[in-house]
Amino acid sequence: MSTKVKKMYVCAECGYQTPKWLGRCTSCGSWNTLNEEILSTSQPSRTKNVKVPSGVKNLKDIAPAQSKRISSGIMEFDRVLGGGAVPGSVILIGGEPGIGKSTLLLQVSERIASQGKVLYISGEESPEQIKLRSDRLGIKSDNIIILPETDINLILDYTHSLEPKCVIIDSIQTINNPQFYKITGSFSQIRETTSTLLHMAKKMNLPVFLIGHVTKEGNIAGPKALEHIVDVVLYMEGERYHSFRLLKSQKNRFGSTYEIGVFEMTQNGLEPVSNPSSYFLEAHDKKMPGSVITTIMEGTRPLLVELQALVVPSNLPYPRRVVEGTDFNKLLLLTAILEKLVGLNLAHQEIYLKIAGGMKIKEPSIDLAIAAAVLSSAKNKAAPVKSVLIGEVGLTGEIRPVTYINQRIDESIKMGFEKMIIPYGNLKKLGKRSAGIKEIQPIKYINELNTVI
Repeated sequence: MSTKVKKMYVCAECGYQTPKWLGRCTSCGSWNTLNEEILSTSQPSRTKNVKVPSGVKNLKDIAPAQSKRISSGIMEFDRVLGGGAVPGSVILIGGEPGIGKSTLLLQVSERIASQGKVLYISGEESPEQIKLRSDRLGIKSDNIIILPETDINLILDYTHSLEPKCVIIDSIQTINNPQFYKITGSFSQIRETTSTLLHMAKKMNLPVFLIGHVTKEGNIAGPKALEHIVDVVLYMEGERYHSFRLLKSQKNRFGSTYEIGVFEMTQNGLEPVSNPSSYFLEAHDKKMPGSVITTIMEGTRPLLVELQALVVPSNLPYPRRVVEGTDFNKLLLLTAILEKLVGLNLAHQEIYLKIAGGMKIKEPSIDLAIAAAVLSSAKNKAAPVKSVLIGEVGLTGEIRPVTYINQRIDESIKMGFEKMIIPYGNLKKLGKRSAGIKEIQPIKYINELNTVI
């Protein structure tokens, strides 16, 4: 067997490899992200007799896995995971500093500790700091073991001797392998330590939770390949001046992606919000021009949110367009459609659009609600009381149907709304449950909004 050693430069963002250093990655366009890697390739001698690996099986002979999920006891957290943590899985949780990642996992560790020992590995905080947080949260379990360690080899040894129910790593960027002569948090260290933890999780059949830092762009720091190694990727989001937190699933090998859990940050930690729609609508004024209600789908969950628009005259040569919570270009597109097809003159008007409550929405089903909010504010006339508007707006003004129309209507009924303004194309998909709505008004084109507002 011959061994060759060669150097490669690997992009920390996308994993692109090149034999020469470049200032800018030619794959993802990131600057100064190529790190040197020493690769050794072993070339075994070829033999005529091929040995079949012992793990080869016919697909029909493989028995389905019967592993029971481990419930955290926190409904919103289990919802995002798809019903709980799967034994042998690696779950990565990212978010901005101070958003509540450590708080959430400390609360999760308390619930799982009722089923067995939980190993909490801290590479950033001292045991005394964790104790202060646990006292504030009222956590007093005897089964939570704190290990302030960053050496992956010592972590593996202690985990095998303890045999815990689950392992929590806070954070993955602080863990290192002394065998690799790279600084902690580098591409090599994060990739190798995560791979090692993945093998440990599969071998010991226990869930491993990893906390990951995020960059200024909002991505998890370190190589993008980190998200491909793990089984589940969750992001915790929230506005600095709002108490609610959103836990979103970006990848889940054991459940649906783009699922969402809603929490409220309190003095006692993160409290699950069982009815997010009422939380986002609690300050809604039903008779205010420019205020419109719509429904969005976050994973399998429908949510009612309020869109607010303010249209005022401007003396500026280029009136302002300010958007908070959705895509800026979406407002420009809908404004052009309103001017051409509805006859609304907005050339000398400033337009301010906001998703109330700090939500960030990209779903196209809010197009009709945005257009209605702008029209309502421009005409200084409130939308119909207890009404919900849903629909995607095309460039020619047609109102296109949306998905999960029955789930959206069910959520509206639950929150006490009586009138649904929906795309005409969704009429044939309505189920019997839509009978709880007093009035359903289908529209085909955006100029029909004049009959609504």
